[in-house]
Amino acid sequence: MSPGWSLWVMFLVVLNFGITFLLYLWAPRAKIPTLSDDTSGHVWAHGTIREGVRNLPLWWLLLSGAMFVAGAAYLVLYPGFGNHKGILGWSAHGELARAESINNAKLDELVVRFRQYPVEQLADDPAALQMGERLFVDNCAACHGRGGYGNVKLGAPSLIDDDWLYGGSGKDILSSIHDGRSGLMPPWASLGEDNVKNLANYVLSLSGSPHDASRAAAGQPLFTTCAACHGAQGKGNPALGAPNLTDHIWLHGGKFEDVVHTIGGGRQGHMPAWSKRLTDDQIRVLAAYVYHLSRQGDAAAQASR
Repeated sequence: MSPGWSLWVMFLVVLNFGITFLLYLWAPRAKIPTLSDDTSGHVWAHGTIREGVRNLPLWWLLLSGAMFVAGAAYLVLYPGFGNHKGILGWSAHGELARAESINNAKLDELVVRFRQYPVEQLADDPAALQMGERLFVDNCAACHGRGGYGNVKLGAPSLIDDDWLYGGSGKDILSSIHDGRSGLMPPWASLGEDNVKNLANYVLSLSGSPHDASRAAAGQPLFTTCAACHGAQGKGNPALGAPNLTDHIWLHGGKFEDVVHTIGGGRQGHMPAWSKRLTDDQIRVLAAYVYHLSRQGDAAAQASR
């Protein structure tokens, strides 16, 4: 705080303190005109209620006096009177540092224990899951949702279905969080609009989704273009992040229009690397929580909505 602002704050404190203290001293001695019945003459309810005038009770005077003493003592002991730091040396920054130190000491004990277990085993530890959930809410929920059920509009996959683009082992999840992932589905509009629709029907047929059988048959030969990434059977390839096309799980939507858009226009996704924001220990705990989510099924998503 600059000297000018400090003086301004001190002036306001003294002004307010002084005015209220003068009122406190004046109130018990104030002479209020009264009628012969010791009322002020103000009436309500057609005269049935009259305003009485009484001296302030002793308990009020004592309590108010104690508040003035406490207020003055606070300004001496703690910051508040301009740049005065208070004789106790208390500060919000110092209080925060002490709280963080105590919290970190407790966390260090847990982290040492967490390091002894692989991610898969850590996913059964209640303390690790509690910490992992908080890390997930703070860092991942914006895209994947509070319960990890994903977001089709963002292309953020669901984390509760045990269907993984890059593998679902503890090591794979650690790598995804630590290093991030970047996926690219190239656009195939060059095939022509009609061929894109035929290919979309064939892709839908792989998972038994509603499709036009005749168009799917016409699109089957075109799938050789896609087999390099998705495999000849459309089972996907975790090494490339190519999704499995034979299930009913869709990253960008599974309606005919969605699949046509994906094939014709392509898709691009990016999972940022969290190694710049989180420590390795935090990433391990977060990976354990994500691994735990993948084994909860739809019930976890519904319960967290």
